[in-house]
Amino acid sequence: MSIVEVREQARSTLLGARARRLDEVRDTFRRQRWQVGYRRRLMITDAVLMALAVALTVAVQAMWVGGGTSGLTVTQLVKLTAVAAALPVFVALAKGYDARVFGSGPEEFQRVFDGTWRVFAVLAVGALVIDRAGLRTFFLVAFPLALGLLLLGRWAWRRVLVRERSRGGYTTSVLAVGLRDQAERLISELHARRSGYRVVGVCVAGDEIVPGEDILGVPILGDLRNAAAVATDTGADCVAVSGSDVITADVVRRLGWELEPIGVDLMLTAELADVAGPRITVTPEQSVSLLHVDAPRFAGPKYVAKTLMDWCGALLVTLMVLPVIAVVALAVATTSRGPVFYRQDRVGRHGTTFPMLKFRSMRVGADAEQLVLEGENHADGALFKHRDDPRVTRVGKFLRRYSLDELPQLFNVLGGQMSLVGPRPPLPHEVSRYEARMRRRLLVKPGITGLWQVGGRSDLPWKEAVRLDVFYAENWTPFGDLLILARTAKVVLTGQGAY
Repeated sequence: MSIVEVREQARSTLLGARARRLDEVRDTFRRQRWQVGYRRRLMITDAVLMALAVALTVAVQAMWVGGGTSGLTVTQLVKLTAVAAALPVFVALAKGYDARVFGSGPEEFQRVFDGTWRVFAVLAVGALVIDRAGLRTFFLVAFPLALGLLLLGRWAWRRVLVRERSRGGYTTSVLAVGLRDQAERLISELHARRSGYRVVGVCVAGDEIVPGEDILGVPILGDLRNAAAVATDTGADCVAVSGSDVITADVVRRLGWELEPIGVDLMLTAELADVAGPRITVTPEQSVSLLHVDAPRFAGPKYVAKTLMDWCGALLVTLMVLPVIAVVALAVATTSRGPVFYRQDRVGRHGTTFPMLKFRSMRVGADAEQLVLEGENHADGALFKHRDDPRVTRVGKFLRRYSLDELPQLFNVLGGQMSLVGPRPPLPHEVSRYEARMRRRLLVKPGITGLWQVGGRSDLPWKEAVRLDVFYAENWTPFGDLLILARTAKVVLTGQGAY
């Protein structure tokens, strides 16, 4: 057999393998235009909930002013319909129906919030010009009620989205383009975090193609130069390009031109780990786009606002749970010997030490017994945890399961030593073992709850807990804090990961 024949046979083998892999991908990952139907359902839900909020507000106004309820007048019905129809428009202007933020977390809720307050801002201006009667009552009731219903509705649809994605549906199919190691990293990240993106194929450099081979279960479907054709064949929703020596700006530009007529999005992956979206800005210049990453700031007006929010929130919660605090204190005092409260030195912002308060959940002298149990540590890294710690009292087990032992930390928040939301407050001996990266957790106040609390609590691996704390310290937002507090309520009620 001649060299030419060998080459032709190898080429036909490669093309045959590629064709078979394409058939497999087509059968498994056909393009799902689920975004259109999901967006339509979101818009209808938002309009209905807005109408409900306005109708309830009108009913409340009728009771306050007239002492009873009455049906909607024609004028009120027209206003209600107009407001309900306007809400999806303003949320759309805030990009709240962008498929790229579906199920994304705080960013999705932030855009719903932005659209909602803009609707009420327009209503406020109109009411001042046209009709001031009942303005104060309307906004005191309608805005928080509408915002609460809209966020609750979006949360409910996110539950549907999560359930469908766990079944393999409602996902955005991605064709990864780049070198093998880059594609492997992208596949690992997207699939591990269940972000809604599913890599359905890979295009690599020609010398890296091996017939029938895959990367982490994802088939290699072709060469970098054929990415647009492969995207068409597989029905991919978008192409994710990782930079390399063989993928120049000209290659990316041409790929964009080829993808444009077939309606496939083009994404460029950036090696930016744990940087939240609000810190990233793209500045388009004539010949190049500049990606700006804002440095995290740990002082200024935003932190003044956080302090005020912490103090007001802690005061409100303390007043609400005073009866619970009294009952827990009585239970601790009557079921075991020792003080009701347990004081422990913890490390706060900038490495300062403060006495953190908790309800005592262990017998007196339990600290001295830790050395005996060190060999039974059920946590990794610098933490010490024991799933069935014999030092914990019977009442203490209940308190820990539902985090009732943490309630006295509200007084630490009122004293300015802690925050409602923040990194977990570490012990001094834990801090002494910190690497430079870990010390960034100390740039903000520790919190009663945080990403570690809603991400697994005691079951969370040490490295992941550190990553979440550092991520929070560098990327926190007031709205994100509110979402963490809401998620904390669910975690506490179910007792997940607590021991």
